[in-house]
Amino acid sequence: MEDISNTTDSQKEREISLAVFQDRLGYHFKNSEYLERALTHSSRGVENYERLEFLGDRVLGLVIAEILYRSFPFEKEGALARRHSALACTETLAKTARELDIPGVVIASSAELASGGNKQDNLLADCMEAIIGAIFIDNGYIPCQEVITSLWGDKIYTLSQPPVDSKTALQEWAQARGLPIPIYEITERSGPDHAPQFKVRVTIEGQTQIDAVGSSRRAAEKLAAQMMLDYLRS
Repeated sequence: MEDISNTTDSQKEREISLAVFQDRLGYHFKNSEYLERALTHSSRGVENYERLEFLGDRVLGLVIAEILYRSFPFEKEGALARRHSALACTETLAKTARELDIPGVVIASSAELASGGNKQDNLLADCMEAIIGAIFIDNGYIPCQEVITSLWGDKIYTLSQPPVDSKTALQEWAQARGLPIPIYEITERSGPDHAPQFKVRVTIEGQTQIDAVGSSRRAAEKLAAQMMLDYLRS
C-alpha cells in the first residue's frame, strides 16, 4: 500500500517548488492546472504542453514584435525581423528557461529525466512558450506582455542576430580547418511512439566520435554537436 504521508509530503514539496517558480516568473496563476500542463512533457503520456506551446509561440511573437516596433521607431523591417528572430529563437528561449530554473520543475518520464531531456534546449524552449500560452489562457494578453518584457529585459536591446547554434558552430569549426562537414547518423531509436529516444553519433574526420541522446533527431544532433565542440575546445 502506498504511504499516504510520503505522497502528501511530495505534494507539498511540489506546491512549494511551483510557488517559488512563480515568484521567479513574476506571475502567479489563478488556475494552477494551466502551469502544471505547461510543464508536462509528452513522455508522461497525459495531457501535456504541446497545445499551450502552439499558442504561446504566437503570443510571444506578437509581444516581441510590438515591443520592437515601439522601441526602434527608425529601424526598417529587415532589421526588426533580425532582432525578432534573435529574441524568439530556441537558444534565447532555452536560456530564459534556465534563468527561471525550469529544468527543476519539468514533469517528464523517468527515462526522459534520466537522459537529461529536461535540460535540452528544445524541451526548455517548448516549456517557455507553453508557460506564455498558459498565462494568456489564465489572464489574457497584458500579463503576457509584462512577463515577457521583464524576462527578456536587456536582451530586447542587445540581441540583433540569432545566436549560432551548436551544429552551425561545429560546421564552421570543421570548414575553417579544411575538413569535410560533420556527419550525423542515428545509431539507435528506442521508447514508445509518444516519447521516442534517438541516439545520434557525430563524426568529424580525424576526431573522436561523440554520441548523444535526445527526444528528437534534431535535439540529439544539436546535443552531439555541442558535446563535440566542448571536447574540441577542452
